[in-house]
Amino acid sequence: MKTLLKGGTIVSSGGSRRADLLIEGETIAAVAPAIDPDGCEVVHVEGKLLFPGFIDAHTHFDLDVCNTTTADDFSSGTKSAVCGGTTTVIDFACPNKGESLQYGLKLWHTKADGRSSCDYGFHMTIDDWNETIRAQIPQMLEAGIPSFKMYMTYPAMMIGDKDLFLALKELHKYGAIAGVHCENAGIIDALIEEHKTAGLTGPSSHPLCRPNPVEAEAVAHLLRIAEVAETPVIIVHLSTRQAHAEVLTARARGQKVYVETCPHYLLLDDSVYFQEDYSAAARFVCAPPIRKKADAEMLWQALADGTIQTVSTDHCSFTLAQKDAGRGDFTKIPGGLPGVETRGILMYSCGVAAGKITQEQMCSLLSENAAKLYGAYPRKGVLQPGSDADIVVLDPAREGVISASDQHSAAGYTPYEGLRTRGVIEQVYLRGKLTVQDGTLLRQNRGIYIPRRPGTL
Repeated sequence: MKTLLKGGTIVSSGGSRRADLLIEGETIAAVAPAIDPDGCEVVHVEGKLLFPGFIDAHTHFDLDVCNTTTADDFSSGTKSAVCGGTTTVIDFACPNKGESLQYGLKLWHTKADGRSSCDYGFHMTIDDWNETIRAQIPQMLEAGIPSFKMYMTYPAMMIGDKDLFLALKELHKYGAIAGVHCENAGIIDALIEEHKTAGLTGPSSHPLCRPNPVEAEAVAHLLRIAEVAETPVIIVHLSTRQAHAEVLTARARGQKVYVETCPHYLLLDDSVYFQEDYSAAARFVCAPPIRKKADAEMLWQALADGTIQTVSTDHCSFTLAQKDAGRGDFTKIPGGLPGVETRGILMYSCGVAAGKITQEQMCSLLSENAAKLYGAYPRKGVLQPGSDADIVVLDPAREGVISASDQHSAAGYTPYEGLRTRGVIEQVYLRGKLTVQDGTLLRQNRGIYIPRRPGTL
């Protein structure tokens, strides 16, 4: 049976147009002003916006960290994702120091295969650099992993300047790319010592120990290393005006730098950390921390002018009981927020409907740019013949309210509780099959692994 979505507005980065969309099997068969409905199941979507399925290129499911494991595994996490319009996630395979990349890949397939309700791929984390790791880079490319992750902080994962430089040079040989978590670990450690010595151990110390210059210095540091390596890089979860300025400086001298930010940096401010109630403040602990309103305003402008290319979530969820581990020592609060289910509607309501970005820019930021950058385009990221029929049907005329009680994450809370939205995601199609209807998951565990190739944007 063919399915015809009739009369909707097809959204792409290049413009929006009213058209019919024909699904045959798992792919889009045709997009045209008028398609003969004979022999089709007809779904009327007049007045609705049709986006390519959203891609979240920064999630952490079933990750062991901070002496615990994230609340969301691939089962709950991908249910949450697809109910929010995200039809593909790219998670991080994270072998520990001393483990091989092949081991990490096998482990993450074990976590995800057969348990995912949206499609998925992996980035590969590099937290060691030696001959064994170097030799496995081409094997990762063969397995459909052209993107890697490195950290400039966190002792269990960070990689030093020499190894970072060597890894970047090696990745460049294969057209692969690395996203980097940029914070200056030494300054953070010194500030933590100062705060603990002064008895300042609550959540309010978290942003004070990771101030804006800590991110900006690390971004500048990375970009000079990348300049010598002659390698493009991605700055993940950028959060500050100062770090953005360092990116612009590097681009002005000819470097290729891509930037990702996240909804919590766009919509929240650091006042959340200064609440008297521990749990109310601790739930927002993440790294980099949530910044000031002026930073959020700059980030919105950067989305509008195209100097930031993608919006992902860095979904790394913990229950409030898990966050309680940091009572009396803010450094023991597991860092991360849930967000994979709310990203799409937040970007529409607080971005498009609020006049900060256009619906075409939203399509670029949530779908098309990520598909291109991470090597899944045109299978993903666009509504055109031959592409996977991953489709988000959004009604711009309806209103909604965000509530954890309606969501599928195991975290048990949302940072956006009670926020009223303009626009509602009514339907989500995953490879041609209606998977979500008005927030209800109709099909689960139908996600498949999506191998990717080196991308370009």
